[in-house]
Amino acid sequence: MAKLFRRFGILTIITVIVLIFVGGIVRATGSGMGCPDWPKCFGMWVPPTHVDQLPQNYQQVFGAKLKGEVVFNAVKTWIEYVNRLLGVLTGFFIFLTFIFSFIAYRFSQPKIVILSFVSFLLVAFEGWLGSKVVSSELHPVLITVHMLVSLLLLGILIMVILKSYQIQFNRKKPEKLSAISFLLIISLILSIGQIIFGTQIREGIDLIQKALGYELRNEWIQSVKGKVVFHAILAFVLLGLQLFIAKNIRKKDATDFVNKWIRFITFSILVSICSGGVLSLLGFPAFVQPIHLGFSVIIVSLQFVVYFLLEPDLI
Repeated sequence: MAKLFRRFGILTIITVIVLIFVGGIVRATGSGMGCPDWPKCFGMWVPPTHVDQLPQNYQQVFGAKLKGEVVFNAVKTWIEYVNRLLGVLTGFFIFLTFIFSFIAYRFSQPKIVILSFVSFLLVAFEGWLGSKVVSSELHPVLITVHMLVSLLLLGILIMVILKSYQIQFNRKKPEKLSAISFLLIISLILSIGQIIFGTQIREGIDLIQKALGYELRNEWIQSVKGKVVFHAILAFVLLGLQLFIAKNIRKKDATDFVNKWIRFITFSILVSICSGGVLSLLGFPAFVQPIHLGFSVIIVSLQFVVYFLLEPDLI
């Protein structure tokens, strides 16, 4: 059962990362209000594919809160609907992860069970928060909180799975590298800050988009140019810190397993920087935005993994 818990837990972590990636697609395509109500979509459990499937007065019915600005768009509706379905699937996976943890570890490692239950509570809270995001017409603060809760949920799930492997870690435990662990914490905080700051940039883009429209997409960047430059500077600071960490870990003869994850982090930071450059130069193309966000989340996930490998007694 322990092996099943680990495999299913890893699948759950991947699902959460994919959900955040899909959330980025929702944001990039402006599909957040593709379904104007919650939990149903245009009053249906399976949304329509054509406007003819809606009543003629659907704008008045669903647009009361949105000032009558509901315009049915099948693509946006289904992007948001798939996002919701994936959210439900993630919740189901996390619930099963908790059940498997209870069966496998309720006596031997109760902390795993407790943390698995906390993750289940968090995903329920995240679902409720998602409904508030819709009802608030995509309030920027709620969107940011929604992202932070997702990162917290992801971190707890990673911690739970790594905790279940702790016996293996202790068999070949690398030298404790307190100074490097501290730098990893700084790097992790910086990465999370970058995600939050990126969210703020996106909110600025949303505001200017309403003012200028999609036709002047290339001019959006000018409205947030200062923030974008600062965001880019922090990205290179993060890269430099990561290269310094990688160099010092190699000097300390850490295990190949740790060095492998370090290389993955460095690669992900480089991809994130490149995708950010494309966003700046090409006027925030929608297809690049979820890639940029997705790799940012992967960076945070891998940083947490490396930190736990260096500090297996964390929990």
